[in-house]
Amino acid sequence: SLIFTEVRMCGIIGYVGRGVASDVLIRGLRRLEYRGYDSAGVAVIDNAPDQNRIDVCKTVGRVADLTGKLADDAVAGAVGIAHTRWATHGKPSDENAHPHLDATGRVALVHNGIVENHAAIRRFLENQGIAFQSETDTEALVQLIGFFYAETGDLLASVRHALRDVQGTYGIALLCSDAPHTLIATRRGSPLLVGVGDGELLVASDGSAIVAHTQRVIYLDDNEMVTLGPDGVQASTIDAEPLRKEVDILDISLEEIELDGFDHHMLKEIYEQPESLQNAMRGRINLQTGEVTLGGLANISRELARFQKVLLTACGTAWHAGLVAEYLFEELARVPTDVEYASELRYRNPIVEDGTMAIVISQSGETADTLAALREVKMKGATAFGVVNTVGSTIARETDAGVYLHAGPEIGVASTKAFTSQVAVLAMIATGMGRRRHLSPERTFIAEVKGRGGRVIAIANRAEGELRELADAVLQVPETPAILSPLVTAIPLQLIAYHAAVVRGCDVDKPRNLAKSVTVE
Repeated sequence: SLIFTEVRMCGIIGYVGRGVASDVLIRGLRRLEYRGYDSAGVAVIDNAPDQNRIDVCKTVGRVADLTGKLADDAVAGAVGIAHTRWATHGKPSDENAHPHLDATGRVALVHNGIVENHAAIRRFLENQGIAFQSETDTEALVQLIGFFYAETGDLLASVRHALRDVQGTYGIALLCSDAPHTLIATRRGSPLLVGVGDGELLVASDGSAIVAHTQRVIYLDDNEMVTLGPDGVQASTIDAEPLRKEVDILDISLEEIELDGFDHHMLKEIYEQPESLQNAMRGRINLQTGEVTLGGLANISRELARFQKVLLTACGTAWHAGLVAEYLFEELARVPTDVEYASELRYRNPIVEDGTMAIVISQSGETADTLAALREVKMKGATAFGVVNTVGSTIARETDAGVYLHAGPEIGVASTKAFTSQVAVLAMIATGMGRRRHLSPERTFIAEVKGRGGRVIAIANRAEGELRELADAVLQVPETPAILSPLVTAIPLQLIAYHAAVVRGCDVDKPRNLAKSVTVE
């Protein structure tokens, strides 16, 4: 199948401002539902006079279930954090849902990622008399922060101390009832960005959660921490070195992530493909000369002719785009090409020869396995290119050069327009490396299927002759050079998959056990 998920990631949003935090958080969580999750929750500091307590509301199920529960619990306050969880450690349950509290109830935390040494941390804390309320690795982290905070009374120092003891990946946001106007966030291996609004500050794992409030953002890099509060954004490293961070402009708009009259995001994004493909190619192809100009590769354009090998690495749908690109590079550029699943590449010791061009493909630009594969091939001396959709993402920042898809946000879990844009961009890179040639003819199989009693639906640019006799139905697509045929043949397959899923009563935008991007190992 050409429409896979890209991988799995939970959702984080935090808010510091003048509004009703729970309302802002719920709206943000709805923007993050496409990632896939099994539970959701919020924590808000109730800073009414003589209160300053943390109110927590969480539940198994959808954000809609959480909204109903919140209406009953009446959580109030202007500072809060929220989370959509996909179970990794511990089954889906109210107890295992985020946010988690420390033993004193003064510190609340939400977390994306994996605490690999959570069992050792849990044993240490249990020996100190701390009782755990969940099965999660995340609770080990918040309990450790709370333990150090109870000893020192210094919240920031306690967070830093705990994170130095943690092995694994994290993107976290936390609150403390003793600092009722402050939110702390930090990351290692799991994306976070800060939104700078008018009288309000936000933190999120995805720009779609905050775009309704602001398009001014600060991207956090690994081992960086921010404190959001009355003094604005204070940035530092986990080792307490001050940082100056630039404010960027978020490359999405609220209109792009709305349904705009469609029943599902997947269907909307299928119909957006003429525009997304135009955006991927606009200004990059001279139709008169056939010359390809990719601004992201301008600094190393002379090196393109010198590469002796191409290594494509990705996960999910992006990996399928890489399989198509293998033909493109070998046929057009006449360069030996390998395609590696990033989750396998990162766990072995790959041979990266001199003159290797490594192309890392990811819609989100945050896929954990793909990011780890990128770091591996760079360490071994490859020149790394990124083909990503999300501007400012970690992969985009860590590659030597690259090309953005400009496909716009893709909300549906099943990738459609990102896949076709990936193929288009990879075709342009391959064309930029060599002359155009046709793919080898495809072998027919369309008789064996009928012989076994199957129904054959053919997708072809002609509906005549032997094909008409063999197929039960023919979906005709426009004629196009064979090497670019995946761009047009994928679209009817996407529509078949969409309508079949709707007829079966499936949740098209949020299929079971799948999510948009995996940022945990």
